[in-house]
Amino acid sequence: MDSARDSSDKRVDDSEFLEMTQQDPAQAKILRQSLEHLASGLGGSALKEMAQEVLSGRMGLREAANVSAYAEEAVQQSAPLAEKWAAMSDRERDELAAEGQHRLEEERRQLEEERRRAESENRSDTKSRHDGRGWSLY
Repeated sequence: MDSARDSSDKRVDDSEFLEMTQQDPAQAKILRQSLEHLASGLGGSALKEMAQEVLSGRMGLREAANVSAYAEEAVQQSAPLAEKWAAMSDRERDELAAEGQHRLEEERRQLEEERRRAESENRSDTKSRHDGRGWSLY
């Protein structure tokens, strides 16, 4: 297998995203999901390439933000969103912010459930069916 193939199959771990999200796993998960959407072509070819580079680990997110072609495309793609935000009332902005907060809290809840489930499975995996407890020769 050649090295170009090796690097294209690589997936970046969440430490890159945790750094960008102040060590918040839920925000890191949402950031990864956003990059995965961009990698599917949602934001155009330049942002698709950028997201693929970041998700593969070939380029860090901060490094990608400094590539002019990626930055220009991000600004261009976000301009309509910025205009829509500017046209919103304070109430609409507050509602949108509350929706975002709700999504973040839901991600945190799901991650906590996954963590608890994994801990529970780890505990049950380490205990043998015949661990010797309850047995006595007397």
